[in-house]
Amino acid sequence: MSDAYRVEMRTVAGGPTALGSAGPHTLVVDRPIVAGGHGRGFSGGQLLYLSVAACISNDLYREAGARGITLSDVALTVDGDFPGRGQASTPIEISLEVTGDASQEDLAELVDEVERVAEIPASLRGTTLVRIVSRRLNSTAR
Repeated sequence: MSDAYRVEMRTVAGGPTALGSAGPHTLVVDRPIVAGGHGRGFSGGQLLYLSVAACISNDLYREAGARGITLSDVALTVDGDFPGRGQASTPIEISLEVTGDASQEDLAELVDEVERVAEIPASLRGTTLVRIVSRRLNSTAR
């Protein structure tokens, strides 16, 4: 199996706080204090939603570049919840704001394409609805 996306995690100080790594990058993972953790890092659910946001953001820049569009700003908010032990996420809702040097129509087409091809949301769609529910497109085209 390819390790192109290999990540590692190891608890520290007896856990549950852990350090996650991917190549030279690290982050802190923990459980919330109310759930018995130390509250020092991201929870697994937060990381899942953050990965959705990262994928959408990265894909917006990738697809914009392929279309000759320069994006000057992308902002995303991802919302969801885990209603109970052992249950999948509620529908994941994404609000985004994209500013770029293309027309409103071209920015809308870009967002539609990314919503269609973004790999992490596509990986979740068999069990969890992932959709963009709000978008604000700011054209800087002249």
